[in-house]
Amino acid sequence: MLNTETRQALIRILGPEHVLETPEDLLCYAYDASPIPMDPSRMPSLVVFPGSAEEVSQIVLLANEKGFAICPRGAGSNVSGGSIPDRDAVVMVLSRMNRILTIDQLNMTADLEPGVITEQFQNAVEKVGLFYPPDPSSKGFSTMGGNVAECAGGPRGAKYGVTRDYVLALEVVMPTGEIVHTGARTMKSVAGLDLTRLLVGSEGTLGIITRITVRLLALPPAKKTLMAIFPDLEKASETVARIFTGGMVPTTLELLDKTFINAIEDYRQIGLPRDAEAILLIEVDGEAESLDRQADRIAEICRQHGATRIQVAKDAAEAEELWIARRSAFASVSRIKPSIIGEDATVPRAAIPQAIREVQAIAARHRLTIGVLGHAGDGNLHPTILADERDPDEMRRVELAVEEIFRALLALGGTLSGEHGIGRMKSPFLNLETGKAGLEVMRRIKQALDPKNILNPAIGLGD
Repeated sequence: MLNTETRQALIRILGPEHVLETPEDLLCYAYDASPIPMDPSRMPSLVVFPGSAEEVSQIVLLANEKGFAICPRGAGSNVSGGSIPDRDAVVMVLSRMNRILTIDQLNMTADLEPGVITEQFQNAVEKVGLFYPPDPSSKGFSTMGGNVAECAGGPRGAKYGVTRDYVLALEVVMPTGEIVHTGARTMKSVAGLDLTRLLVGSEGTLGIITRITVRLLALPPAKKTLMAIFPDLEKASETVARIFTGGMVPTTLELLDKTFINAIEDYRQIGLPRDAEAILLIEVDGEAESLDRQADRIAEICRQHGATRIQVAKDAAEAEELWIARRSAFASVSRIKPSIIGEDATVPRAAIPQAIREVQAIAARHRLTIGVLGHAGDGNLHPTILADERDPDEMRRVELAVEEIFRALLALGGTLSGEHGIGRMKSPFLNLETGKAGLEVMRRIKQALDPKNILNPAIGLGD
């Protein structure tokens, strides 16, 4: 627990209105959106809301002097336990730092603070004809700082990549309190080590992001959405790679299996085909005159590989309804069972059919319901285990299944996480991918930058 002197020092830095101390308030910051059960033993000592890089620096310097841990936090939308604090840590919420500082139309860049909501930022740049592509399903409430810390992705990753592909520069408070500027506002920079890339995706373990510079694209003038309906999940998964080898690069290419189709239809009643074993939800963008050609070619490839019906959204409203339905996928399956373990392993596109076969075999072996959806266009699958944490035997089988899924998909050339991060949930498995030597290198970097282990000490490095 923090002593009275340290508490008073934090209040002096921020003012009492930006420090939470009551048990009821602290409890709200002891969990995040991950399926990790809320544990009162992880209650933070305080929750603080800095308003500037200078205040963040003062708090970090105090942490080094007094020896308390800091857990940086955005909106708490992390689903792998990355924003769950250690017991007695100080949770640092960056939501007050929520300004879009500049949108430079000529250079197609923007500067913003970490507490800006992702969708609000997207809307702001689109008003001036620009485009910020990364679009996590949580974009309506997740923060840009959290997106950078997790290297968030989303459905548009197939064509446009993920957060790291757009971050040019950062202002960061290092674990020892210095304010450091990394990267440059230019499209190219090789001045020294690439600290920006090191910090993107570091999950609050190597620094606290206080300012972000991103590159933007021109807003595509038009887009079209289509849905391909398959009677066979494997044929749908095989079609994904065929679309790309056929010369098409869709903006998004989402795969949903029957579990998700029916759960979403129960939830939203938008007319999804309940008899389908799988659907591919596909979007193309670009010049209006090219959209029909793109959509027709993709539809042809889908039919050649087993699609029985292709449905094209007749207007923007119908397309948006389909994408809202997709973004509600995890919420919809929570109506089936209360505990949702949405994994995030990614494989090469050509390995998707085998990956799905492996997941189905694991589900059968452990008598579990595992739905499959994912950003199939970039191989990012979300095998989603539906369970009830009140059933100890079922949760024991879930733990066995999770490790088997990781091992199976790594054997296919995959990775433990495409966009959700390692956090607390996957930390024990990190060495399966990195090996002991690779994990040790990461630990040395952490030790060099954070010698007192101040920032997010509980996650990310396999401890």
